[in-house]
Amino acid sequence: MKSTISVLKADIGSLAGHHMVHPDTIAVATKVLSEGKKQGIINDFYPTFVGDDMEFIISHNRGELDQKVHELVWNALKEAASKAKELGLYAAGQDLLSDSFSGNLKGMGPGIAEMEIEERPSEPFVVFMADKTEPGAFNLPLFKMFADPFNTAGLVIDPALHDGFKFEILDVYEGESITLNTPEESYDLLALIGTPDRYIIRRIYRKQDNMLAAVVTTERLNLIAGKYVGKDDPAMIVRVQHGLPALGETLEAFTVPYLVAGWMRGSHYGPLMPVSQKDARATRFDGPPRLVGLGFNLKNGRLVGPSDLFDDPAFDEVRRTANIIADYMRRHGPFMPHRLEPQVMEYTTLPKVMERLKGRFKKEEGTNKAKASIYTSSETNE
Repeated sequence: MKSTISVLKADIGSLAGHHMVHPDTIAVATKVLSEGKKQGIINDFYPTFVGDDMEFIISHNRGELDQKVHELVWNALKEAASKAKELGLYAAGQDLLSDSFSGNLKGMGPGIAEMEIEERPSEPFVVFMADKTEPGAFNLPLFKMFADPFNTAGLVIDPALHDGFKFEILDVYEGESITLNTPEESYDLLALIGTPDRYIIRRIYRKQDNMLAAVVTTERLNLIAGKYVGKDDPAMIVRVQHGLPALGETLEAFTVPYLVAGWMRGSHYGPLMPVSQKDARATRFDGPPRLVGLGFNLKNGRLVGPSDLFDDPAFDEVRRTANIIADYMRRHGPFMPHRLEPQVMEYTTLPKVMERLKGRFKKEEGTNKAKASIYTSSETNE
């Protein structure tokens, strides 16, 4: 049978700064979604959070970008934002960039990851949810899961994976996409996704039969709103087992706490730390960036689970390393490479500071004028 898995999320306000979702706001949203389940709009749902982001994992049979499903979630988020305002929570309604619903949630602020699939006899999948980073933060682990044989043994020894995968890449600045095949175009793929603030892996398909294997939220709030409104805090759905990477292979991709953009004020590099649900709170320097992984099965359109996958001592050493990296990066203070590159800082509040200093720069004789301001995204050829 065909079923749709939807992960829809937004920051609607949080406790004590950009820290964690208040349980009362989740309770309000749950009431709205429960009513939608009674009405048959959705089959099942699981509300959760990571840091200051409220996340809804939903199953239904209406396909992707369905108006009724998205309107139900919009109403749940609006009710939660109203509760956040009532409680005086910080940044209440931050990610809701519109006052009214307009057909679906695209371009309205909330993050969207959806896949309509033909259910396998056993349909295991994982929802990964991150806080204090951007959608491109998933580029590296997705490459490791679906294209790196040193991470995923099945690429070598499982005939169903051996032919490789198709990666759909979105250029978020130009609004263009390209599909590249692995293993034969792996180097071309890496040439793009190694710039994760611009080129984002959006979907992955198994090459032999076009089976949809993974999907990522790709909304860039700052580009939608035209100003800094916080980081995008991505989520993704990854199907596992039976001709796809095994659960353990998908988790293995997070055994190195690699650097991602975001952290404090969306302006710093920091290690992505895989944590249990109970530790999914933004604390030190509003972080470090956190990652939660919840494992489910889908059966006849209903959710079974979840399992809190990073609530495991096997990841204790990863977390310890992440803290060491966090110490090292923090010692750089406002200097690069802790602070992001100038072209990325263009979409933070730093240009407002630079504007105040603009009239105080004096031209020096014998110096060449740069081709472009370091605080623009203009590209030059070398």
